[in-house]
Amino acid sequence: MRGAIIHGPGDVRFEERADPEVVEPTDAVIRTIAACVCGSDLWRYRGLEPVPKPTAIGHEYVGIVEQVGAAVSTVAPGDFVVGGFLHSDGTCPVCRKGMHANCRHGGGFDGCQAERIRIPNADGTLLATPGLPDDDLVPSLLALSDVMCTGWHAGVSAGVGPGTSVVVVGDGAVGLSAVLAAVQLGAGVIIAMSRHEDRRAVATEFGATHLVAERGEEGVARVLELTDGIGADAVLECVGTEDARLQAVACTRPGGMIGLVGLPFGELPTDQLFWTNKGIRGGPAPVRAYLPHLLDLVWRRQINPGRVFDLTLPLSDVAEAYRAMDERRAIKVLLRP
Repeated sequence: MRGAIIHGPGDVRFEERADPEVVEPTDAVIRTIAACVCGSDLWRYRGLEPVPKPTAIGHEYVGIVEQVGAAVSTVAPGDFVVGGFLHSDGTCPVCRKGMHANCRHGGGFDGCQAERIRIPNADGTLLATPGLPDDDLVPSLLALSDVMCTGWHAGVSAGVGPGTSVVVVGDGAVGLSAVLAAVQLGAGVIIAMSRHEDRRAVATEFGATHLVAERGEEGVARVLELTDGIGADAVLECVGTEDARLQAVACTRPGGMIGLVGLPFGELPTDQLFWTNKGIRGGPAPVRAYLPHLLDLVWRRQINPGRVFDLTLPLSDVAEAYRAMDERRAIKVLLRP
């Protein structure tokens, strides 16, 4: 088969790879129907994370099950499935607490921007759709593999609920998904911090009540104007840089909560958090915990998180997909084998 291999900064190639096989009785092998490029993939592409050797890349996928190991019981060949960006067994003490991203027997994949993927812990990772989906649902189902569940995790971590005031820091696919999550969780005021017209349009479509283009002190001042002068109840930080984290802390009211889901590349002002009674929670989303509810919403067409995909390319053009996202010519690129 073929798949994406990152060789170094700015260097992603579509190359021959060994076909995946069932190794453990709990494995499945799926034929990829759609994959995509994640903002976190760009850290290596931009040289912010090391690439010591050519490495298969990608962690988001939907596909058709082709093979299963002898111990797999919840999915079967022919099923259309979606799974999270980390595999989990679903049975360890941590999974039973709902935190599948920290499964004691879990881990990552060997590159999902590929024509086929081996899925360890298939029963605890994959969820089959009720039937084969219409093609127009594929982008939204793919969004559940990471960005929609990650945006949802930001909202849950920050305690978003009925009537909550929310600020979303970050207007990438995760930030936009966080807007959609805040709406579903019942927030009353949803402030999306975005200065890019295409992303502002999606944020409004998803349900943002206000848009703030300013950053830094000016951005904080605009948020305060919209939140009785005190800041938001919940701030969803969906970038990970130090500037984004500082923005999030400054936009949170005393006693408020920050949901952190941006891959961290920066420090947090812990003294400021302490003296203002601001809380923080978050991390990698436990996708498998959120999948049943969010898959139901997508299947019934109650939400359309696939709207974040604004460019579709053949998987063979994966290098162009990285360039488009790196140059901000696309919010998120969907890849089809």
